[in-house]
Amino acid sequence: MNSLVAIVGPTAIGKSSLALDLCQTFRGEIINADSRQVYRYMDIGTAKPTMEERALVPHHLIDVVCPDQNFSLALYQGKAREAIHIIRSVGKLPLLVGGSGLYVWSLLEGWRIPPVAPDPILRQELEAIAQSKGTRRLYEELKQLDPAAAQRIDPRNTRRVIRALEVCRQGLPFSQLQGKEPFVNSLVIGLTTDRTDLYQRIDARVNSMMGKGLLTEVEGLLARGYTFDLPSMSGLGYKQMDMVLQGKTDLPTAIQQIKFDTHRFARHQYSWFRPQDKRIHWFDAREEEKQAINRLVQSFVANQDEGVLEN
Repeated sequence: MNSLVAIVGPTAIGKSSLALDLCQTFRGEIINADSRQVYRYMDIGTAKPTMEERALVPHHLIDVVCPDQNFSLALYQGKAREAIHIIRSVGKLPLLVGGSGLYVWSLLEGWRIPPVAPDPILRQELEAIAQSKGTRRLYEELKQLDPAAAQRIDPRNTRRVIRALEVCRQGLPFSQLQGKEPFVNSLVIGLTTDRTDLYQRIDARVNSMMGKGLLTEVEGLLARGYTFDLPSMSGLGYKQMDMVLQGKTDLPTAIQQIKFDTHRFARHQYSWFRPQDKRIHWFDAREEEKQAINRLVQSFVANQDEGVLEN
């Protein structure tokens, strides 16, 4: 079985920096697990690694599709598995890095993803219902069609509820199509901190994004013909810049809104990466714990190598 190291935690916590250090120590390559960094031309607002960092360490699953192209969980999982094979085939260590819990656990747990293609028309219909009558209305329908799936899905997760209904309406129980086929052995490292420090890190990143030209990046996306009704353009930072460009708010207010919304997003990420999850080895981002992390990775790599030799 393949093996990899995953680095998880909330946005702006320092996952990428740690991954770069580990890659240089353990001959690693990085596999992106951020759902926004797969899109081309969206560099500043998604906090992509710089070209210098990408030259230093190979990165996979960055700039995979254009903003107007669909990128499903199934597609991500398939491409991530391909990347793992490629990295392992040259004797290097894959590092899965990102804060998109859906991407991370679908790969680490080996989810079997329902083979039902997205239905854009149905999705628009369901999204309209969610906006006008609330996600709860859709969730109640899901409870009728597939109670087992509804029990496992957060009623507030609109996209997940819509996806389950999309599958169910084609006559395929969403719950029965789900399952797990372990594909990798993994060491999961989590970075965390207290809320005050996390918010300060987020605010500093937002300020940096604005200084690097987030507003200009958004103008460039619009000039390329990408519009704000695309899922890719609904991400943090981009929708707030849309409000500025439409004259619906001023820049300082939009910047503060980005910070506030990112704080809320970071809190939500902890629902995917729970401090009590025994699979995750947590480290405090405020402390210099690189030596402890290095020892942990070294032990994991040594054990995986022994397993390969025994087999």
